[in-house]
Amino acid sequence: MASNPFSAAAVAGAITQPPTGRDYLVDRSFRSLALVGAVLIIALMAYILYEIGGQAWPAISKYHIDFLTTSAWNVQDGVFGILPVIWGTLYSSLLALLIGGFFGLTVAIFLSQDFLPPRLAFVFRTIIEMLAAIPSVVFGLWGIFVVIPAIRPVANWLHESFGWIPFFSTSLSGPGLAPATIVLAIMILPTVAAISQDALNLVPYRTKEAAYGMGATRWEAILKVMVPTAAGGIFSAMVLGFGRALGETMALAMLIGNSNTISLSLFSPAKTLASLLASNFPEAGPIEVEALMYAALVLLLITLIVNIAGIGILQVTQRRISGKS
Repeated sequence: MASNPFSAAAVAGAITQPPTGRDYLVDRSFRSLALVGAVLIIALMAYILYEIGGQAWPAISKYHIDFLTTSAWNVQDGVFGILPVIWGTLYSSLLALLIGGFFGLTVAIFLSQDFLPPRLAFVFRTIIEMLAAIPSVVFGLWGIFVVIPAIRPVANWLHESFGWIPFFSTSLSGPGLAPATIVLAIMILPTVAAISQDALNLVPYRTKEAAYGMGATRWEAILKVMVPTAAGGIFSAMVLGFGRALGETMALAMLIGNSNTISLSLFSPAKTLASLLASNFPEAGPIEVEALMYAALVLLLITLIVNIAGIGILQVTQRRISGKS
């Protein structure tokens, strides 16, 4: 009787065989390619920093730290400062992360925890992922013709009724922080939702079953067991969404108002580093280009600091969840 090549004994024997020379060659080749890729990424990052830093160096030497702490941007007088722009970048990104992060996590829970039939969940998942493929300029046009007219009556009522609150201290006459933040939150929602959903799906189903076995309700199992277990992936989604918000350009350039002001009001115009670069570069002279390169370097460093801080907080969170000191 012929032996079955797919029998359990044959499969077990194939698995337990020592690695061949070909296996070692494939492993070493993969390691070498991965190392080369890592080195190339580091080299590319260093080259970008070198090029931007080289062109920004005259402005760095001239303006020093005052560039980060002053508000004037006057090309004729050669005076440049980006403090309001840094404020607008961080303020709009944090607000968008609060909105987009909350709804992104909610959508991830809704699609991954059996609230919908599998086919209907697939349809919703596809629609949400399609949001990431919409061009930024389309979001900007939608914000101008739909979002601003829709929220203007509410914004003006909030200003008239609660104008003594700093967040509502100005009216919404057109482009401003609120419509830019709403559109930006929608733009980062697919990133947060997709990665959070993957993180929740990676949690073993037995973990939820164990929570049910301990007497937990459905929402207790989700919020007190599933979400904390997937906290690492969810936090990574938030960091990536925040990074996307920091670097968004065209939609914010069209919606935020491009005003050098520092205000807590949700309805006042503002400006971000990305919109500053997009708006000023086409007509910039040599002196302004140096200042813009300095601003680009600042944006790059802010993004780098955010990612490093995110990795650090993620590691601390994972240690606390796992019970390690």
